[in-house]
Amino acid sequence: MDAKSAWEGTFNEVKRHISGNEETIKLMFIAMVADGHVLLEGVPGVAKTTMSRTLAEAVSADFKRIQGMPDLEIKDIIGHTYLDDANTLQLKKGPIFTNMLLVDELNRVLPKTTTSLLEALEERQVTIGNATLKLDRPFITLATQNPLNIEGTTSLPKVLADRFLMRLGVTYPNLEEEIGMIEIKERPEQPVRKVLKIEDVLAMQRDVQSIVMPDDAKKYIVDLVRATREDIHVVMGGSPRADISFMRCSKAKALIEGRKSISVDDVKFLAKPVLSHRIVVRATGGIGVNGVIDGITATL
Repeated sequence: MDAKSAWEGTFNEVKRHISGNEETIKLMFIAMVADGHVLLEGVPGVAKTTMSRTLAEAVSADFKRIQGMPDLEIKDIIGHTYLDDANTLQLKKGPIFTNMLLVDELNRVLPKTTTSLLEALEERQVTIGNATLKLDRPFITLATQNPLNIEGTTSLPKVLADRFLMRLGVTYPNLEEEIGMIEIKERPEQPVRKVLKIEDVLAMQRDVQSIVMPDDAKKYIVDLVRATREDIHVVMGGSPRADISFMRCSKAKALIEGRKSISVDDVKFLAKPVLSHRIVVRATGGIGVNGVIDGITATL
């Protein structure tokens, strides 16, 4: 199965269980093909968790979920060692050992605990005691976070947020989508069909490397990221990791759309998902992150 057919089949299956959120579903699939992690931000009840679980089931991925709470400990994520009855040291692996990990409400977790994710997100490995263990491939983290004005939430450290390939805002559905959601829930619950095998996902991740990146697209990516560092409304602009994220996401988008090379339009489509969690805007600027990104893309 080619990547375009794989995407279309997966999308059609996910849409049997989700109303609306077409662009979000596509961006989640792009991130998976690009071998990257996703932050899903939105108020409770807008299907962030359902989308994550449904996508994982459709691609036959092993799936585990962690509920973010202030009392969550590092061992609850990566695991721990213990002495058994025979006084032998044993290892109990945590839920991070999976293909797709969902961390619900990540911004309710204390920073001292979220540091346990840094090694896993970047290097696809964890260290427990003296042992360094490789994670299964693919390993994709889908983390949800509530808006910061909801009780009990804190801002994610930038060093952690930057490890995520994309940040996707999940909003309330429109009228038709909300009616569609009721109709889906009214029907008897149906199992998610497994459209892909995990080997298909790994094959697409390899095929991304064959996508051509023209010089004009390369220059546009660099110009866009550098412009975030020079904008008067921005305190901290995008790092070179943003350049790499644009490259990976643009190639994955072209692959699932059946194209052999990327375009500047691919980069523009990905601007907010790739940049919105990587730049810091002045509180007194009177303009939000998305406004800054819109202004930059409009002038380049």
